[in-house]
Amino acid sequence: MIVIIDYGLGNLGSIKNMLRRIGHESEISSNPKEISNASKLILSGVGSFDSGMKNLQELDLLTIINRKVIIEKIDVLGICLGAQLMCTCSEEGLLKGLGWFDAEVLSFKGRFAKSEDLPVPNVGWRDVIINRQTKLTYNLPENSRFYFVHSYFLSPNNSNNIIMTSEYGLKYTSAMQFENMFAVQFHPEKSHKYGYQLLKNFATN
Repeated sequence: MIVIIDYGLGNLGSIKNMLRRIGHESEISSNPKEISNASKLILSGVGSFDSGMKNLQELDLLTIINRKVIIEKIDVLGICLGAQLMCTCSEEGLLKGLGWFDAEVLSFKGRFAKSEDLPVPNVGWRDVIINRQTKLTYNLPENSRFYFVHSYFLSPNNSNNIIMTSEYGLKYTSAMQFENMFAVQFHPEKSHKYGYQLLKNFATN
């Protein structure tokens, strides 16, 4: 069973509905016992970095999700804030992240070229470039487009972890992978056929 971790941030029902369309049942849960029985995990969410980490701590979920991902090595997909929480730290907050990726989360503000005057957050459909193939990118066309809503972006220290990049005033990492861990900055559940294929890849393979 795929478990979508409920830590109080974001509308998780749209992910569950997309998985049902694909043909995979899932559960939305903050119950450590239910999470302990998961075959795969999804860590999604919308909100601030510190709020996300505090909620995971207060719900007593850190031990079980670390065990499932680091010890049992089941597949986990981080989406938007969930992807950022998988990094070591963020310019948005003071708390340490989960540290599953050797990566930081950086702000768009102050990093655009002087000639650029782009609004933050980055909202809308953006092209992605597939840097390397993984099971997450299987059958995705080269001209794939995904829906983004974010003010901060993933910045891995190991370029081998980068599987997709996008551009918004600068080139940034839009998806990462390390062993059984996958992280996407965009929202596959809002990205129509491209998100459908990506979630199908994660759920099925």
